[in-house]
Amino acid sequence: MAKLAAVVDVFDLLDHRCQRLEVESIAPMVGRVLAEAVTSTVNVPAFARSAMDGYAVRAGDTATVGELRIVGQSRPGRSFTGVVGSREAVSITTGAAIPEGADAIVMIEHTETREGSVVVKEPVAIGRHIIRIGEDVAAGCVVLPAWRALRPQDVGLLAAIGVRQIRVVRQPQVSILATGSELLPPGSTPTGSQIVDSNSPMLSALVGRDGGVVAAVRYVADNLNEMRIAIAEAASASDMLLVTGGSSVGSEDHAAAAVVSLGELPVHGIAIRPAKPSGVGFLPQPVFLLPGNPIACLCAYDLFASRGIRRLGGRAWELPYRRALLPLAEAFHSLRGRVDHARVKVVDEQVQVIAVGGASSLSSAVAADGFVIVAASRERINAGEMVEVWFYD
Repeated sequence: MAKLAAVVDVFDLLDHRCQRLEVESIAPMVGRVLAEAVTSTVNVPAFARSAMDGYAVRAGDTATVGELRIVGQSRPGRSFTGVVGSREAVSITTGAAIPEGADAIVMIEHTETREGSVVVKEPVAIGRHIIRIGEDVAAGCVVLPAWRALRPQDVGLLAAIGVRQIRVVRQPQVSILATGSELLPPGSTPTGSQIVDSNSPMLSALVGRDGGVVAAVRYVADNLNEMRIAIAEAASASDMLLVTGGSSVGSEDHAAAAVVSLGELPVHGIAIRPAKPSGVGFLPQPVFLLPGNPIACLCAYDLFASRGIRRLGGRAWELPYRRALLPLAEAFHSLRGRVDHARVKVVDEQVQVIAVGGASSLSSAVAADGFVIVAASRERINAGEMVEVWFYD
């Protein structure tokens, strides 16, 4: 880490080295990313149908108040099979097919029913309350663009147009290696100098958020040979590796040496606080060395690993957080040449920095509403200056 990489240079590296995964065909599923646009081959609706409960009539027959003879009924799935003639009406419910001969619907509220007939109290125009063929979706139109992550309503629309299979980008398979002889799995009760691993459950949730699938979580002791074997095995079973801990240059930090022995490590050390001892390597699968301190781990994942996973899975490059411009409550001091990632709280529509250090204090991220990113070119942000807040929620 003699020379720290600039954050923008790491972004450029990921842009060039993290390529979209191959395409596969699946049944429509929420969250999956379309590899190609979807064009409807059918009209929705495929038949003209009623938008209201009432009577299907000839609009011209309603110009003057009078009785229309009721000749039948049309219900969803049970259409009227005859033809609506002059001074005739067919009882109809919402969603039912418009009978032949009818060209308008009179709402039931505007009628008075008598024995075998109906009195229309208000005239209607041609086409009133009729949903036309293809009004929702027309055959031949693009209903969903390529590279869209499917939402529940998208899956519903695909069902409506009869799509059984879609072409999507394969989900990245991600292995997580939590390093450190002191670590215990989540749910354990620590004793002595042992600590419970909080990084792997946090990372597992973040990987799922970004469209990846956690292939495995493995614990690795502070041993170079064990680290090397674990990384090699994880690489063979996944598209990306996240290694937490062991990323610095201490006597028990072996992650960087293990990656170098197996592939390449073009980035080790990034000009950012609090995730300085982060690294990016290739085996050829991307491998991200994330600091063991939870806040630094979260920061490094969000800015670097998240972008890599999202790029592999065909998703948008940008962070999936809501943003807003708000004034800074008090001046913030930074260091030129280093990006600062600071947790903040929004109070009375002003941004308060709640922590600038304490990379092991995960509770500061829990208390935070979000974070701000201070560019490497800035040494100070003045009170009242507008800053962009990335909200965790």
